[in-house]
Amino acid sequence: MSDPASFIRANTAIAAVSLVPELRLHLATEVVPLWQATEATLEKAGLPPPYWAFAWPGGQAIARHVLDNPRLVARRRVLDLAAGCGIAAVAAAKAGAEASASEIDRFALAAIALNAALNGVEIAPIDRDVLDDPPGDWDTVLAGDLCYERPMADRVAAWIRAQARAAVTVLMGDPGRAYKPANGLAEVARYRVPTSRDLEDRDERETVVWRVLG
Repeated sequence: MSDPASFIRANTAIAAVSLVPELRLHLATEVVPLWQATEATLEKAGLPPPYWAFAWPGGQAIARHVLDNPRLVARRRVLDLAAGCGIAAVAAAKAGAEASASEIDRFALAAIALNAALNGVEIAPIDRDVLDDPPGDWDTVLAGDLCYERPMADRVAAWIRAQARAAVTVLMGDPGRAYKPANGLAEVARYRVPTSRDLEDRDERETVVWRVLG
């Protein structure tokens, strides 16, 4: 099965999101079977986990905050950075934003399109790495749970700080990942997000939405 959308429909279930029950997404219940199915489908071993199949705590926290505070994104150009399943972009679009989502994984892009349709919103896909782009193309950038690996976290931190210095509003959702920037952040909201033991080492994570300071 080479079509990502067909693969996603066959290997995930439509489910409500714990912290954001008004949203429904195509989600997997376990990481290992889906990971193995992805490798078999692409005939390639050693692929990264299918991050797009889960609503990670940072993304859930941003989605909750945006839906509770729609003025933050309404009628604004909003980018969901490295969007995964697109939960933040879906929430932003529901709150009235002109939402886009960037991803380099074609399965993630397919998941975002399916999840947008499922929730009755439009999300513009960006199928490339935007972290080398100059700042200022967006009014708001949403970055959910991107600080789990140092190389990625370092690139993200540099880029979102450049965005903030260009007067872009940057909101970062983080559940205490190891490589979150140590400074230049202001807390704007805090949530307790239920998690799966298949993904995390606990049943819930305290997750903070930070505003990146310029």
